[in-house]
Amino acid sequence: MKVILASKSPRRKELIKLLNIEAITVPSHIEEDIDFSLNHEEMVMDLALQKATSVFKKHKETMVLGFDTLVIINNEILGKPNNSKEAKKYLRALSGKTHRVVTGCALIKKGYSSSFYSSAMVKFYPMSDMEIDEYINTNEPFDKAGAYGIQGHGAKYIESINGDYYAVVGFPLAKIYQELKKFLKGF
Repeated sequence: MKVILASKSPRRKELIKLLNIEAITVPSHIEEDIDFSLNHEEMVMDLALQKATSVFKKHKETMVLGFDTLVIINNEILGKPNNSKEAKKYLRALSGKTHRVVTGCALIKKGYSSSFYSSAMVKFYPMSDMEIDEYINTNEPFDKAGAYGIQGHGAKYIESINGDYYAVVGFPLAKIYQELKKFLKGF
């Protein structure tokens, strides 16, 4: 069966290979419709489902996986920063503090749909303004929720993680595997 990741993330494309699945990426290009009446878990699952559904409409003979990741500190959602100023603001907010990361997933194929999530608590070491500027200069913060990548240059600022590391990366590997086992033959 052909599998599509409703994502442009090269990390997700690499990680799905750990499940012995070859996938292609087809970004959803939707305007996210955020329902703020939902809790954070429901919100990421809803956004993941929106992305998967938009791709599935054009690829009905495939299985589509959609994703969304939220970084939450003090009940505030830190999305992908639009510029250096916003990235600096997010990193200052995270510096020396613990925050929550929640990744929602949606899996759709003909006759089947499922949404689920995984999360982790992440604690940053304190970051100086110079460290924040150096990190921003790597350009890594700009395509990541919360303005950091735990699997890249941002790893050196992480003091601890409690929960699913792969949820922080944006691809909760074990939960996806367990969901795929439910209906993929030969798994």
